[in-house]
Amino acid sequence: MSAALQSSDDAFRTVTSEIATDLDLSSPLEFYLRHRLTVVEELWEVVLRQECGQELVDILTQLRDLTSPEGQAPEVGGEALVQVIETLELGDAIRAARAFALYFQLINIVEQHYEQTQYQLAYERSRLEPLPEPDESPDALHPIEIPQHQLDPFAAVIPLNQDPATFQTLFPRLRQLNVPPQMIQDLTDRLDIRLVFTAHPTEIVRHTIRDKQRRIAYLLHQLDELEAGKNRGLRELEIQNIRQQLTEEIRLWWRTDELHQFKPTVLDEVDYALHYFQEVLFDAIPLLYQRFRLALQGTFPNLQPPRYNFCQFGSWVGSDRDGNPSVTSAVTWQTACYQRSLVLDRYITAVEHLRNVLSLSMHWSEVLPELLSSLEQESMLFPETYEELAVRYRQEPYRLKLSYILERLHNTRDRNTRLQQQQEKEATPPLPEYRDGTLYQTGAAFLEDLQLIQRNLEQTGLSCYELEKLICQVEIFGFNLVHLDIRQESSRHSDAINEICEYLQILHQPYNELSEAERTAWLVQELQTRRPLVPARMPFSEATREVIETLRMVKQLQEEFGEAACQTYIISMSRELSDLLEVLLLAKEVGLYDPVTGKSSLQVIPLFETVEDLQNAPRVMTALFELPFYTRLNPTQAEPLQEVMLGYSDSNKDSGFLSSNWEIHKAQKALGTVARDHHVKLRIFHGRGGSVGRGGGPAYEAILAQPGRTTDGRIKITEQGEVLASKYALPELALYNLETITTAVIQSSLLGSGFDDIEPWNQIMEELAARSRRHYRSLVYEQPDLVDFFNQVTPIEEISKLQISSRPARRKTGKRDLGSLRAIPWVFSWTQSRFLLPSWYGVGTALQEFLQERPEQNLNLLRYFYEKWPFFRMVISKVEMTLAKVDLQIAHHYVQELANPEDQERFERVFSQIAAEFQLTCHLVLTITNHGRLLDGDPELQRSVQLRNGTIVPLGFLQVALLKRLRQYRNQTETTGLMRSRYSKGELLRGALLTINGIAAGMRNTG
Repeated sequence: MSAALQSSDDAFRTVTSEIATDLDLSSPLEFYLRHRLTVVEELWEVVLRQECGQELVDILTQLRDLTSPEGQAPEVGGEALVQVIETLELGDAIRAARAFALYFQLINIVEQHYEQTQYQLAYERSRLEPLPEPDESPDALHPIEIPQHQLDPFAAVIPLNQDPATFQTLFPRLRQLNVPPQMIQDLTDRLDIRLVFTAHPTEIVRHTIRDKQRRIAYLLHQLDELEAGKNRGLRELEIQNIRQQLTEEIRLWWRTDELHQFKPTVLDEVDYALHYFQEVLFDAIPLLYQRFRLALQGTFPNLQPPRYNFCQFGSWVGSDRDGNPSVTSAVTWQTACYQRSLVLDRYITAVEHLRNVLSLSMHWSEVLPELLSSLEQESMLFPETYEELAVRYRQEPYRLKLSYILERLHNTRDRNTRLQQQQEKEATPPLPEYRDGTLYQTGAAFLEDLQLIQRNLEQTGLSCYELEKLICQVEIFGFNLVHLDIRQESSRHSDAINEICEYLQILHQPYNELSEAERTAWLVQELQTRRPLVPARMPFSEATREVIETLRMVKQLQEEFGEAACQTYIISMSRELSDLLEVLLLAKEVGLYDPVTGKSSLQVIPLFETVEDLQNAPRVMTALFELPFYTRLNPTQAEPLQEVMLGYSDSNKDSGFLSSNWEIHKAQKALGTVARDHHVKLRIFHGRGGSVGRGGGPAYEAILAQPGRTTDGRIKITEQGEVLASKYALPELALYNLETITTAVIQSSLLGSGFDDIEPWNQIMEELAARSRRHYRSLVYEQPDLVDFFNQVTPIEEISKLQISSRPARRKTGKRDLGSLRAIPWVFSWTQSRFLLPSWYGVGTALQEFLQERPEQNLNLLRYFYEKWPFFRMVISKVEMTLAKVDLQIAHHYVQELANPEDQERFERVFSQIAAEFQLTCHLVLTITNHGRLLDGDPELQRSVQLRNGTIVPLGFLQVALLKRLRQYRNQTETTGLMRSRYSKGELLRGALLTINGIAAGMRNTG
C-alpha cells in the first residue's frame, strides 16, 4: 500500500469537490481509483487480521511480494514461492485462496464503480459541450449530395482509436459527415436491437455473494458522496461510520460460503437472470430511450425518435433444452409464469404511484368524453370497485380510471398465480376461467388504457413523465418481460420424425436413411397436406414425446401469453435444409403452422456452428428461400424477416480464433447477399460468449467490425454468464453498454467502410485464416498428446465438480475426448491455467508465414489493415488483450507439477510448441500495432490486467498445490485402496474449487 495515498484524504476531497465544475477529469478520476483501491485494500487487511490473525496477512504479503514487478510469475526465484505454498497446512492454504478471491471481488466492485462514475461524467461532459447548430430548414429530411470523398471506401469515417460513441457524440458526427437526415430517419424507424440472456455454465459467483457485493457497492457510493462533502466535522464521523459498516459487511462475506451448496435448478437460473431486470433494467431502459430522443432532436430536430421498444430482451434461461435434460415443457411453462408475475408486480407498483400523482380534479381540469365513457363502462364491469371508490374519486377521473386498471392488473396476476401453481409435471395445464373485460389478456390492452390517459392529458395541455415512462416499459416488456427462445439440437427432430414414420409405416425406408434430397421432397409434401402425422396418443420414446410436448407447450404459451411470449425455435447444429423443415413439420402437427392459410406463428431459426456449417449456410438458406410456401409464412410484412444464428464457441474450438472469426465474417456477407437477392430481411443472431475464445470482448468494436450492409439496423446478441454481472449490475454501466451497442449498430448501418468488399484483402484474410486453422488443428486435433496434456495440466475435472449450472459439462456421447467436451469448460480450463490457448493459438504462425513472403511490404499492409479495417483491428485487439492475460511461467508450473512423471517428457514437448507460438504471436502483434508493450493502446485495460496479475500468480500456485494433493489422494485410493492423507477428499476438493473461484474473479471471466 502507498503511504502517500493513505495520507492524502484532504487532497482527494479537494479534488472531488471540484468535479461538478471541472470536467477535465482524467487525472482526478485516476487519483480517485487509486485512493479507493487503497481504502479497499486496507479494509481487506483489517478483516483478515480480525478473522485469521496477523500471521495469515504476513503470508499473503510474502506471496504477493514474490511475483515479478510486471505481475507475472517470477522467472527466477519461483522455487521460493512454491516452497512457501508447499509448507502451508491445508487450512491455511484454503484461507489464503479465499483471501485472494475476496480481494479480486473487492477490486472488481471498485473498478465497476469507477467505470460507472467515468461514464456518468463523460455523459455530463458530452451533454454540456456545444452542439452544431441544428438544421431546421424544410429540406432537412430530404437527401443531400454526399461529397465524393465520403463515398471513398478508404475514407476513415469511423475513427477506430476513439472511445465508443454515445448518442451525444454520434449524431453531431453524422451531421458533420453529411449523412442525409432521411437515411437516419429510415434507420431509426427500423432499429431493432435484441439482447438475449443465457444460462451457460460460466456464472461462478453465488447469488448470495452478489447481494453482498451490491451492498458494498452502495456503501462505497455513500463514501464517495461524503468524501466530496463540505461539512468536514460531521463528515469525518459519517465517513468513520461507513468504513465500520464496510468492515462489518466484508466480515459477514468472509464467513459466507463462496461455493454453491447444491447444483442449481433451471428455475434457480431463471431467478438469477431475471434479477437484473428487477434491479436495473426495468428502470434503466426508459432512460435509454430518453437519451436517444434528446440527442437526436438536439442535432436533427425534425427527425422522429425510434419506437420505445427499439431495444428488447430475450432469454434462453428455462427454454434452452440443447444438452440440458432438466429443461422440460413444465419448466418452460413455469418460467413464462414467473416472468409475467415479476413484470405484473412492477406494473401494479407503478400504477399505484401514478394514482397518487394524477390527482387532477374536474373542477380545475377538463376531461374528454372518451375517458368519461370508459369510466361508465368499467363501473358495470367492476361494481364493487365503483361502490367503494365512486364517492372518493367522483371529481378525480384519472384516479378512478387507474383504480379500474389496478383491479384488472390484480385479476391478471391472480390468474397467473393459479397457472404457476399447477403441477410442474403437467406440460399444458388447464386454463382457469375468467370473465371478459375483468383482466388483461395481453399487454396491448393494458397499453391502450395507459395511452387513453396520455391522450386526455395531452389534449388538455399536460404531460406526465411517470406515465410516459410506464408506457415505454409496457411497450418494451409487455406482459412477458422477455421473449423466450426455444433451442434444441437438430438430431432430436430427425430422430423424432424417424420414430413417427416407422410407427406409421409411411416410408419405404427409415427416414434417417433417406438422402437429403429425399428428405426435403417428403417434408415439403407433408407440410402442404392437412393430414395429421402425430397420433393423439403417442406410443413413442421419451425423447420423441418431449420434442412434441415442447411444441404443444409453445402453442399453449402463445394462446395464454400471446405470440410474442415465445415464437422462435433455434435449431443448433443446423447443417441442411431438412433440419429446418423438420421443425416446421412438427410445428404443423400442434397448430403452430397452418398449411391452409400458409401462416406460421413460429419462426424457425438455424444455428450454424462449425466451420463447415458456416460455409454451407448460404446454400442452405438459398434453398429455403426458394421454397414458394416458406416466404409466405409471414404475409403481414412487405418483405419477410429471417433470423439466422451464428455460433462462435464451437467454430472457435473447431478451427481456432482467427479462422472462426473470418468464417463468421464471410458467412454474414454471403447470407446478406442471399437475403437481398430473395427480397428477405435478415437479422443476424450472434451467439457470443463471455471470453474472447467464445466470441466475447467489447461489443462496440465487434459490431463496427461487421461486414457492410449486413447489420441494416437489426442485430441480436447473446449475453452470457459472468458478462451479465459485468454489464448490468449497475444502472449507469447497463445504460452505457446499451447506448454504445445502439450507436455501434447505427454506425455500422450508415457508415460502412467498404474494406470488406476489397477482394485482394479478402483473399489475404482467407489465406491467413487457412494457415491459422492448420496450425491450430495440428496441435489440438493432430498432436496425439494434447488430450492427455489438457486433462492433466488444467483443472478440467475439478471444474466439472463446480455446482454452477444445471447443464452438464460434456455431451452424452460416452466418450471423454475433445469432441464430447463443450466449448465453455474447454475455454474455462485453459483460462484457469493461464494458457488462454483458444483465443490466440495459430495467429502468430499465420502472420509469420504471410510476412515471410514479402517482409517489408506485407508488414506495411498488415499495419494498414490494423489502422483502417475494423474487422482486422478487432481481431488483433482481442488477441492482444488475451496475450496480456497469459502467464507462461505459471502455466509451465502446472505442467511440471500436475503431469504424471511418466508423461513429463512428452508434455514438455507440447508446452514448448505452445510457448514458441506464444512468443511469436506476441512479437508480431506488437510489431503490427507499433506498441512497446501489450495493451499500450488501452492504458486503462492495461492497468486493470496488471493490477490483477500480481495477485493471480500466488493464487495459481495455490491451485496447483491443492490440485496436486487432491490427485495424489485420488491416485492412492484407486491403486491401493488405502488413504494416507491427513485430509479428506472433500476438504482437498473444496480447497481446489475455491482457487477456481478466485482465479475466475481475478481474470474477470470464466468460459
